[in-house]
Amino acid sequence: MSRVQLIAPASTDGERKQLLDQIHGALGATPAMFRAVANSPAALKSLWGSFGALGAGVLPAKLGEQIAVAVADRNACEYCLAAHTALGRKAGASADEMVAAQDGESADPKTAVALRFALKLVNDRGQVGDADVQALRGAGFDDEQIVEIIAHVALNLFTNYLNVALAVPVDFPAVKLSRRAA
Repeated sequence: MSRVQLIAPASTDGERKQLLDQIHGALGATPAMFRAVANSPAALKSLWGSFGALGAGVLPAKLGEQIAVAVADRNACEYCLAAHTALGRKAGASADEMVAAQDGESADPKTAVALRFALKLVNDRGQVGDADVQALRGAGFDDEQIVEIIAHVALNLFTNYLNVALAVPVDFPAVKLSRRAA
């Protein structure tokens, strides 16, 4: 059971209702995570804006979802793991690719470098070195893409922490965590 009220779009108004209606229109549903975040219209606006901005970024949606499942698995966020596995499949990733991403792995060398970097950010709380950034450049990522990888990690840390801390009920097909939080 959620530790905060899940705001029903039909029972709210103003900016909160407008945002929840936008989310429902874009996704075809109003996932529980957004209903939990709707307790703060400012947080909901920030979250929805971040999803939109990064969705229009230079990184492919598939890579964004692979980063999301790697971070979710590391943080033992069952909600985000389930949601981003489903979104990754819609973005063209195979089931095997999404399972591998949970462990920060990929058969594609460029994706593997990005996932390793994302998990290093999480594990070392952002304390990466020149060699870590150079590995991204060596794999073909430019500065814009590197910044977006970090932005994806940061967004997913927020959603992971929110869903775990507030016990938001999973409303996507469940996915088994491959490991517990580091």
